Amino acid sequence: MMTNVMEQSGGPIRPEAGQPAVNGSEPAVPVPPTAGNAGPAEAQTGTEEPSAAARIVQIRERIDEIDHALITLWQERAALSQEVGTTRMASGGTRLVLSREREILERFRVALGADGTQLALLLLRAAAGRCEPRPAVRPRGPR
Repeated sequence: MMTNVMEQSGGPIRPEAGQPAVNGSEPAVPVPPTAGNAGPAEAQTGTEEPSAAARIVQIRERIDEIDHALITLWQERAALSQEVGTTRMASGGTRLVLSREREILERFRVALGADGTQLALLLLRAAAGRCEPRPAVRPRGPR
């Protein structure tokens, strides 16, 4: 006899074909979607209501577009930051400008709160250490 385990949505969890049954005594068989278990639309959206499922799909498409834009912008920002660091170091400047980093951290904190600070730290870390090392400077004159 198969043991029914309730999923968070309230339906029983049933093993897929080729997987052992919950108690290991019965072979798993495909279970057609019913009110008690999730069909393809519900599995993807978390709801059986067609108009809600359709809206969720639309929203998720926009989220995916935003994610793509964020990734593209993240990569562009990291490359630009790397270029700033390389240019600064090539001209004899410092590897980092801490006042600039504090300015960025504060901007994100004000706009997004504590999560903004964490995001800014990740952004700063994305380009950190990617600059070419500064050439060794020989001391001039007597020590």
